[in-house]
Amino acid sequence: MNKLLTINKEPEIALKEFLHFLLEKKKVSGIFSLRKINDKGSVDYGLITDQENLDEIAPLMPLMPANAGQILSRFTPLEKPIAVVTKPCEFRAFIELAKREQGTLDNFLLISSSCSGVFPIKMNASGEIEKHLPDYWEAAKKSEIHPEIRPTCKACEHFAPENSDILISLVGEDQKTCKMYLHSEKAVKFAEGFDAQVSDEKFDLSKLDPLLKKRKLEKENLFSQIDNSQTKLDGLIDIFGKCIGCHGCNSVCPICYCTLCDFDSFNFDYNTPILERELEQKGAIRLPPDTLFFHLGRLSHMSFSCVACGQCSDVCPADIPVAAVFKKTGEQVAGLFDFVPGRNVEEEIPVMIYKEEEFEELGK
Repeated sequence: MNKLLTINKEPEIALKEFLHFLLEKKKVSGIFSLRKINDKGSVDYGLITDQENLDEIAPLMPLMPANAGQILSRFTPLEKPIAVVTKPCEFRAFIELAKREQGTLDNFLLISSSCSGVFPIKMNASGEIEKHLPDYWEAAKKSEIHPEIRPTCKACEHFAPENSDILISLVGEDQKTCKMYLHSEKAVKFAEGFDAQVSDEKFDLSKLDPLLKKRKLEKENLFSQIDNSQTKLDGLIDIFGKCIGCHGCNSVCPICYCTLCDFDSFNFDYNTPILERELEQKGAIRLPPDTLFFHLGRLSHMSFSCVACGQCSDVCPADIPVAAVFKKTGEQVAGLFDFVPGRNVEEEIPVMIYKEEEFEELGK
């Protein structure tokens, strides 16, 4: 199922009109989208059911105040359909959560886009975003990388999810015409009656090649800054030694899927007998304790499903490159299984599969 809707308006205006159409015609019961909260361009996520409140949405704003995949998993399943506008990494995160039975795709119309990246959260908080938008959209038009976007965005190679219901083409486009590719029967059904030119056309992945080449170079540069070739303790302490134990990276990560994290339980509270025993053995201990163990636990638990949204690095008060470490480690692990997180909801998670013939090169 490959249909193209062409609307002779700027993408954001066209998308807002499409979302108005869906709600007005009662094809959906609500719209999940970014929305402006002030005149400086700051945004949050909102679930909107009242037609009048749709005027405040900013569905294509290059900001990610939270990972929408994480949010969506928390209010599913739903009885009534909702149209959802997400960034590609948010869409992929939701796919991974659905695999873990922490969400369902059934009653969502999932809309994404070819993405030029997002700005750090601090720009959302400070209201600096508006002055960067003209340059940002010019960079998107020319398939270039804006210098102010998140480091992991600069290195992202999966920025156009073909398996979303609707894909809006933004990278390499003139930004004066909106091209909406319908990839599912659900999308075609929901779009019936919308005023647009309709044609049979599949999204051409080759139009992403110029930006993809630049992103690959950025990824090489990003990975070169993270030396995880050594697994000795000193190397890990160099990376994570500044951790203050706030667990902010855990809280914002859409793939940290445990409903109760062991690191947030009483198991990792200060335990006087244990502390005293360690002091007897070592003569000195680090406080807060177990920060390195925390990061190693997360790496072993879910790094192979990291979608590189960059939320963790964005919120880290100690400026630890958490996202770069997880992206590099995750790709190395997932690569052993030819696994791409969020590529397909039917693609099983590597740790959930057992094959007797795996890794025969390691010996029996």
